Amino acid sequence: MTIQAHLESLAKKHGALEEKLNTALASPSIDDQQIAEIKRNKLRIKDEMERLRASTRH
Repeated sequence: MTIQAHLESLAKKHGALEEKLNTALASPSIDDQQIAEIKRNKLRIKDEMERLRASTRH
């Protein structure tokens, strides 16, 4: 998989997590721990995307 394809895949996952987070925030039955887990996963993916972008700039 090329770096660009990997970035696109990560961007799709990040977007899906954003939708999941918005749905979870609108649902009163979701607990704070689940919301925190979604946010952690989003941040992990964002960090990985930034690392890949930084590595291609050199």
